[in-house]
Amino acid sequence: QVQLVESGGGLVQPGGSLTLSCTASGIIFSIYDMNWYRQAPGKQRELVAAITSSGTTNYADSVKGRFTISRDNAKKMGSLQMNSLKPEDTAVYYCNVRLSITIYWGQGTQVTVSS
Repeated sequence: QVQLVESGGGLVQPGGSLTLSCTASGIIFSIYDMNWYRQAPGKQRELVAAITSSGTTNYADSVKGRFTISRDNAKKMGSLQMNSLKPEDTAVYYCNVRLSITIYWGQGTQVTVSS
C-alpha cells in the first residue's frame, strides 16, 4: 500500500520559517518526481515546488528565493524548507509523487502564517 505522510506544518509568525517533510512508503521513491502543492481557502491548488528523480528543481515565482525543495532517496523522504513566510503562504500543503501517469498524494498539512 502506497502512503505519503506530510508533517511539519503549524502556526508561524510572518518572517518565520518552517520545514515540511513528506515520507513515502510502498514505492521505489527514488524513481518518482516529487512535488509540493498548496491550496488556500477558496483558491485552486497550485504547484509550489518540484524536484525530479534526478534532482532538478523548479519553483513557483511566488516562492523563489524563499522556499527550497530537497529529497533524500535513502530515507524515502522529501522536504520543503520555507523561509521568510508571508500571510499569503497560508494554505494546506500537499506532497505528491509522479511517475508517468501514476500519481500519489499525501493527506496535507496546514501552514498558517499569522501574527
